Amino acid sequence: MNSNPAKSLTTEREHLALNGWMMLILNLAVLLGTCGALIWLLIEASQNNAHVAGIIAALLLEILAIISLTGHFTLQPNEARVLILFGAYKGTVRRSGFWWANPLYSRTRGRPGAMGSVKISLRARNFSSEKLKVNDKRGNPIEIAAVIVWRVEETARAVFDVDDYISYVQIQSESAVRHIASLYAYDRGEEQESSLRESADEVAGALKKELLERLEKAGVVVEEARLTHLAYAPEIAQAMLRRQQAEAVIAARQKIVHGAVSMVDMALRDLAEKSVVKLDEERKAAMVSNLLVVLCGETEATPVINAGTLYS
Repeated sequence: MNSNPAKSLTTEREHLALNGWMMLILNLAVLLGTCGALIWLLIEASQNNAHVAGIIAALLLEILAIISLTGHFTLQPNEARVLILFGAYKGTVRRSGFWWANPLYSRTRGRPGAMGSVKISLRARNFSSEKLKVNDKRGNPIEIAAVIVWRVEETARAVFDVDDYISYVQIQSESAVRHIASLYAYDRGEEQESSLRESADEVAGALKKELLERLEKAGVVVEEARLTHLAYAPEIAQAMLRRQQAEAVIAARQKIVHGAVSMVDMALRDLAEKSVVKLDEERKAAMVSNLLVVLCGETEATPVINAGTLYS
């Protein structure tokens, strides 16, 4: 029995940042005010060596104002910023606009270029998988590819619960495509059996459901998942093509024979009901044989006129 409990998912919480324009005016006012005060205090100090404490206070305020200016940031529509203070998650800003937050909030995390930036795009993205060579339900090697439309829903999970959410989406998507391909046959075999080629909507729904389960840990939702490529592997493509052609010929023959039998039955019944001619069993058998040859033959039948009787 596993004694380690499953790690709980990080929950996103909204952080209300301050209006950036208001804080910009305030920071500039403090910066310019302390700058002017510092100049005045230095002039006074040069005359009587006083105001040392005031100069130190003005310098500190000047430094704080400069640091405070670095707390401004902008967010475009469908963007979010995750705020981290000394390793602790403080919240996520989702509203677009010009904002100000504590300048001590970390602006980077982890490897730069991978998941370094805590500004996350919430826009829908496309991931198109490579052509994967897998075995279908019957063990036939096939090539399959899919396109997945996804977006980040829970920013805290995307940043803290996985190392690189973009790479996580790519790897899990390819794994899900492989698994779905193994659950279905390429072509319909048994009656009412779903297949990759004929049940596109069902396969897409199953793929989307599995992706939602796999990517929930990364705070990602899948809006659409569709197969973009489906074919037999090159080494069996010709053999499978011949099999499909044979199945098509058999299916066509079955329809032709079924239709011919129906037409012969209708002809015999009409002749009997309208008393056009009375046929014994041997003449009926000959008529059925002739009609089936005419109706089922691939070439046009050449009529032969019999001047005598059936028995001569």
